[in-house]
Amino acid sequence: MESSHFVWNVDRMLLPIYGEFGIRWYSLLFAGGIVMGYFIMKSIFKAEGKPLEAMEALPTYIILGTLIGARLGHCLFYEPEVYLRDPIRILFVHEGGLASHGGFLGVILATALFCRKYKTISVFWLLDRIAMPAMLAAACIRIGNFFNSEIVGLPSQVPWAVIFAKYDAIPRHPSQLYEAFGYAWISLIFYILFLRNHRKVAEGRWFGLIMIVSWTFRSVMEQFKENQVSFEQGMVLNMGQLLSLPFLLAGFACALLIPHKIPFLRKYIEKPVF
Repeated sequence: MESSHFVWNVDRMLLPIYGEFGIRWYSLLFAGGIVMGYFIMKSIFKAEGKPLEAMEALPTYIILGTLIGARLGHCLFYEPEVYLRDPIRILFVHEGGLASHGGFLGVILATALFCRKYKTISVFWLLDRIAMPAMLAAACIRIGNFFNSEIVGLPSQVPWAVIFAKYDAIPRHPSQLYEAFGYAWISLIFYILFLRNHRKVAEGRWFGLIMIVSWTFRSVMEQFKENQVSFEQGMVLNMGQLLSLPFLLAGFACALLIPHKIPFLRKYIEKPVF
């Protein structure tokens, strides 16, 4: 009997150029997320009187931090035996393999390096603001995963289930779209709240709240997704959920303790509030 579910069979290559090289949907959406984040951050820098010349350098830090962190995260968290045996393969990004947890950690480290150079901007001031467009970029990346028919959901018979023809013929949760929708809403809601309330909130707390909400949401979404690697079978928490725990703990530390009350973090704050 023919399935009544939506069949997704789109080519991941939008514009072939030569052989395997060309413009892919994933790359286009990744770039789109970065561009939207750039304009959001530029408007914030301008509104709050921060140097725009520093803003022009920020995308380079963020892009490198995201790509390096995401690639190393995948290699070390999901397939360490493969890449430790043949480390040169870490450079073979065209084979695929980027981990969002590593990418987010890379953004945090890139932010710290950026603020080390541009000393008029504090780390937690920037993290408070960059976390919102980062969630929007994450939404774009998940749509890119949908176009790639990767990170697919578990089998399901819900009316909106999707058959990823390039993966198999089983109707599945479109988990990539669940995440994309959720991240987009998290970004939008926090941005609206930020515009109304950020001057009343101590540095670091905004970043902590976004971490709590986004990584809790990510952990819940793991319930709808196929495991990414075989060793996750039988685990109480899969790798996505385990890797979310440190970010959740860091989020609670920033939101509840507030960095200005932690002595060794005070130097990363522009204006401590006591």
